[in-house]
Amino acid sequence: MLDFAIPAHEKVLVTGAAGFIGSHLCLKLLEQGTTVVGLDNVNDYYDVNLKEARLARIDGKPGFKFVRMDLEDRDGIADLFATEKPTYVVNLAAQAGVRYSIENPHAYIDANLVGFTNILEGCRHNSVRHLVYASSSSVYGMNTEMPFSVHHNVDHPISLYAASKKANELMAHTYSHLYSLPTTGLRFFTVYGPWGRPDMALFLFTKAILEGKPINVFNQGKMRRDFTYVDDIVEGVYRCISTVAERNANWNPAKPDPATSSAPYRVFNIGNNSPVELMYMIETLEKALGKTADKNMLPMQDGDVPATYADVDALTDAVGFKPETSIETGIGNFVAWYRSFYG
Repeated sequence: MLDFAIPAHEKVLVTGAAGFIGSHLCLKLLEQGTTVVGLDNVNDYYDVNLKEARLARIDGKPGFKFVRMDLEDRDGIADLFATEKPTYVVNLAAQAGVRYSIENPHAYIDANLVGFTNILEGCRHNSVRHLVYASSSSVYGMNTEMPFSVHHNVDHPISLYAASKKANELMAHTYSHLYSLPTTGLRFFTVYGPWGRPDMALFLFTKAILEGKPINVFNQGKMRRDFTYVDDIVEGVYRCISTVAERNANWNPAKPDPATSSAPYRVFNIGNNSPVELMYMIETLEKALGKTADKNMLPMQDGDVPATYADVDALTDAVGFKPETSIETGIGNFVAWYRSFYG
């Protein structure tokens, strides 16, 4: 059996520790006895109270230290790396959201490009063993070949958010090539579950339905998403941390594989490998809530794609894991949490 445990003396820096995935990952690492430094700027992109509540679940636990800081703070990030000397880094901090990137492009340049550069430099100058970072299914952009494979070309993003995540993969490869820094990019597919983000569809729909307000259903409800439960995401990330990226000895520069390299670099999809139509997700939510939604049927929004569907074979081959939580179970868990948290 593969052992993914990280010894307590080996420290993991998790950025985005007050975020949805980051807070769950910190808890998982701490439960395994790992020493964790969590970083977050706790900005007001969405409800700060929710972020503080996530932090309250982990702050004060043995082995955890929290640092409140912007990724764009070059000197602060450099000092943090020099002081803490993390063995592993998981970069989950980013400006998220496809639609917000159309309205506020500079936020994505600052956090996702400038901030990520500071993380790469911190790793480079402090002998970090492995950098794992969040990419996104959004990088597949105009691709229509399904399921999305890490071996496909992803050069046609349709939002600045997606472009910033594609840029992160390119930047990581450069550091893997120039400085032999092992990097693993994880393309997340529509993550949902307890403690989720209020700007995501499931959260927005739940709030509106309980308040008796209509929900906006884009593309007439015909969009399909590879909804992936947060516990599955976290298990995949956890296994990737200690499974350090290696060079592909068979990599062919005449026919380059986008997912690997002659450098210690790789990219994985983490998705449920089972896309669900938006209308089915809404029906499942209605059953869990015991209420029917009033629906505004609308056309596709700019920056959106009609479907996402993850090929996760590469992840399964590398770490022996494939997400499998059903949408029915996941939505049930989310609704139970939502009612508990918001009363």
